[in-house]
Amino acid sequence: MDKPLIEAATRVAALDDENRRRMYMFIRREGRPVSREEVAKELGLSRKLAAFHLDKLSEKGLLKFHYARPAGRSGPGAGRPAKVYEPSEVEIEVSIPERRYDLAGSLLADAVRIKQPGTSGYQQAIRVAREAGTSLGRDIRDARRLRPPGAERTLAVVREILEEYGYEPFEGPPQELALRNCPFHALSAHAPDLICPMNHAFVEGVVRGLGNESVIVELVPARGQCCVRLRSPKSS
Repeated sequence: MDKPLIEAATRVAALDDENRRRMYMFIRREGRPVSREEVAKELGLSRKLAAFHLDKLSEKGLLKFHYARPAGRSGPGAGRPAKVYEPSEVEIEVSIPERRYDLAGSLLADAVRIKQPGTSGYQQAIRVAREAGTSLGRDIRDARRLRPPGAERTLAVVREILEEYGYEPFEGPPQELALRNCPFHALSAHAPDLICPMNHAFVEGVVRGLGNESVIVELVPARGQCCVRLRSPKSS
């Protein structure tokens, strides 16, 4: 399980406690920074217990906090600023196996937004997906200061990248890399003629962005697996 999925699962686990769940929902409903005292009063808890749970929710990234004086109080006699909490921008989504509909959605949105005259929606979606993959591969190549890698090194690096994106890569025959999970499963089932070529273009873009032109990236639909497979030219 990769880091983002672990973090999401940890946040969900933090809300398993009834008090924390009620606190979180209360603060979301209020739509403003809320103090420990207000939360304690709302839930019928001691201030100390409310503070403990609120800080745990903050540690998990579900809440954020700052210090502020109570409304209407200012000047020397207003007392010390109190800790107040509000919802963070974190969204919680856990899916096993992992799905990346956010990625597919952003690619499709870009395809519509920057559509070029004389280009079909299908062609634009494929182009955007390939460019996104190429950009990702190039960024990783630059960050790691990689020289154009050979086939073996490319497959190893791509495996790491695709693990982060939920593809669940695994080694098939020698010098081949298959992908057990399709991060766009529901979309590919609905529109395989669009989503599968987009997926293929994205993965191929990653490979080319790394600087490798020899690894073969194939669109090979297989039951229970992702439609993309990678292999070294030596495996042919």
